[in-house]
Amino acid sequence: MKATGIVRRIDDLGRVVIPKEIRRTMRIREGDPLEIFTEREGEVIFRKYSPVGDISEAAAQLCDAIFKTTGHMALVLDREAVIAAAGIPKKDVMDKRLSLELSVIMDKRKLYRYRGGESKIPIGEQVNGYYVGVAVPIISGGDLMGCVVLALEDSAEPLDEAEQQLAQTVSSFLGKQLED
Repeated sequence: MKATGIVRRIDDLGRVVIPKEIRRTMRIREGDPLEIFTEREGEVIFRKYSPVGDISEAAAQLCDAIFKTTGHMALVLDREAVIAAAGIPKKDVMDKRLSLELSVIMDKRKLYRYRGGESKIPIGEQVNGYYVGVAVPIISGGDLMGCVVLALEDSAEPLDEAEQQLAQTVSSFLGKQLED
């Protein structure tokens, strides 16, 4: 674990302030859930909690099914990184931080579909050769949880409305799973 050199005291209510620099670096926003646990050496760990991570097995199965039936690369993301992928080398995308452009699309809670001639939106930082073909936010209980992405290689043709509807269906299904 990397030391930051920042020391904070716990107040009389048991609260501690996470410094702005760390929140910015880790993309922790107001209202984000944090998981708190301890290590044997006495360390207290704060980690961003991802409800989508709880359904990563189902998300992986959905990605596999999409890839096997359509041949399109499918990804499921939480708000920070790819948690499930099929049709794309996992080492190229798994646990990589999302691109700023994709994060903005998710934050707007709007569907996105690449149309030829537009600038291509990368999937993540340090993810080369792939871009977003379709992105549909996963909404559960009114909260943004993640996103379903059908990815394209640089030379691929844009996806059509059928693929968009498929991604919307998967997003809706995952959103319902998170409500249960």
